[in-house]
Amino acid sequence: MKIRTKPLAYEKVVNLPRPKDAKPLRPHIIFRVLIRLLSIPDLLAVRFHHTERNLEAAGEGPWLILMNHSSFVDLKLAYKVLFPRPFCIVCTSDGFVGKPWLMRLIGCIPTKKFVSDLGLVGKMLYTLKEKQTSVLLFPEASYSFDGRATPLPRRMGILLKKLDVPVVQISTKGAFARDPLYNGLQNRKVQVSAEISCLLTREQIKEMSVQELDTVLDEAFHYDHFAWQKENNVVIDEPFRADGLERILYRCSTCNCETAMEGKGTELTCHQCGTRHHLSTLGELEQYDGTSRFSHIPDWYQWERDCVREELAAGTYRMDIPVRIGMMVDYKAIYMVGEGRLVHTLEGFELTGCEGKLHFIQQAKSSYSLYADYFWYEIGDVICIGDQDCLYYCFPKEHYPVAKARLAAEELYKMVRKRG
Repeated sequence: MKIRTKPLAYEKVVNLPRPKDAKPLRPHIIFRVLIRLLSIPDLLAVRFHHTERNLEAAGEGPWLILMNHSSFVDLKLAYKVLFPRPFCIVCTSDGFVGKPWLMRLIGCIPTKKFVSDLGLVGKMLYTLKEKQTSVLLFPEASYSFDGRATPLPRRMGILLKKLDVPVVQISTKGAFARDPLYNGLQNRKVQVSAEISCLLTREQIKEMSVQELDTVLDEAFHYDHFAWQKENNVVIDEPFRADGLERILYRCSTCNCETAMEGKGTELTCHQCGTRHHLSTLGELEQYDGTSRFSHIPDWYQWERDCVREELAAGTYRMDIPVRIGMMVDYKAIYMVGEGRLVHTLEGFELTGCEGKLHFIQQAKSSYSLYADYFWYEIGDVICIGDQDCLYYCFPKEHYPVAKARLAAEELYKMVRKRG
């Protein structure tokens, strides 16, 4: 899937009119049927099936529907599980680029990832109360990198109390294994399933504290797709299964080099020290000529997080990279405005470029996570920062692990919050 881009001078982009805010639309049955039909080939390919559990406790709706975010197939699964019930989808605003009219007609509600959006709650309330239509929300807001849950925003319980509707959960199995984000959009032959259940009734939401509700959500969104693969003997024998694995396992666990890892075919190799791992058909790493320090991929990723945390604590963390810059200020295109530098330190992000005309700072306390992505719309790996007025899509011109920037942003936010 691609996105519309357009080269345009920075000074022209900043003066473009911003899109007007619009109330969500209840998706018409024609669009729900059409999407359902268009989803059939992919659902057949993964032999999709789903089960229901305790759904009667949620009543007829409308509901707040929470779903884990694993791969591009998630929405197709949701349309199958929920059909013919109408629902609106909270989605990333860049999904509207080039097709805002269509996205609105199918019930999408745009929001900027990891940017404070005070109007979103009002739109969700309008959809639930005025339109009597359920809202589908991916609370993780981003795809899982390592097959485990990404951080949820704190005090989600406040939102649940504000919306005052039952909470239904859709939990998928196999979607990540079929199409992990690091693997370059290459689908594997994996069966996918889902369970839809009532997570919280209105009465439970009223009775529980915000902290208790947050705990329920944390437990509901606790998963490990690589562990699931091994426990269920899900064999993935595609010869490309390790392609792009360096996107998450960017740091060599033997020599600590961060610029020499490569995932290719079925192997992960460090070109600095020569250490080689084989990715087994059950998703485990097996080191040639030795015992692997980390056979479980999420354990390796957690170690990288710990390393980043140590750099932050020691005050030695710094990212300073040349980037190509895209800007989003409306839904017509991503405007490619030129080149610059993206710096990330303990103070947060600083983006400069466009011959000195662009200067944007995003403080460390601005967001609990970072919009970072692999092979974004087939353009390249990306780090996205910004505010309600504009988003800046920064594409590293040199090899740089955007996963490290995301880990650093998450750990830095924790440090800043802890300091108060």
